[in-house]
Amino acid sequence: MKTTVFAAILIGFTTHLSAQNAQVTIQQDPKIDELVKLYTKVSSNTGYYQIQVGFGNYKKALDLLNQVEVDFPDWYSKIEFESPTYRVRLGRFKTKLEAERKYLEVRKKYPHAMLLKPEEKES
Repeated sequence: MKTTVFAAILIGFTTHLSAQNAQVTIQQDPKIDELVKLYTKVSSNTGYYQIQVGFGNYKKALDLLNQVEVDFPDWYSKIEFESPTYRVRLGRFKTKLEAERKYLEVRKKYPHAMLLKPEEKES
């Protein structure tokens, strides 16, 4: 008898439960939208810090790239052509601090490496 009454009460409570219905309205200063647009524009115009490990003809650059990929397998690396030479570049660092730390690590293996500042893209 007790279990039947308890079960009936439990079923009654569970069928009577309902979720809350609410509406949220956010009031914000219109300048926030302007700031978000400005931030997006500035972020899209900035590049990455990179480390140039070396340069030369295509064969030399390819050999150097293969060696860099062995020494730093988890880092982004590529060959870029800037007339008249091919340049081997390593990393895509968003902050100067991170780039400088990695640059010191690379200099131990490649003493002629150079830290390159990001180029700003034209908007």
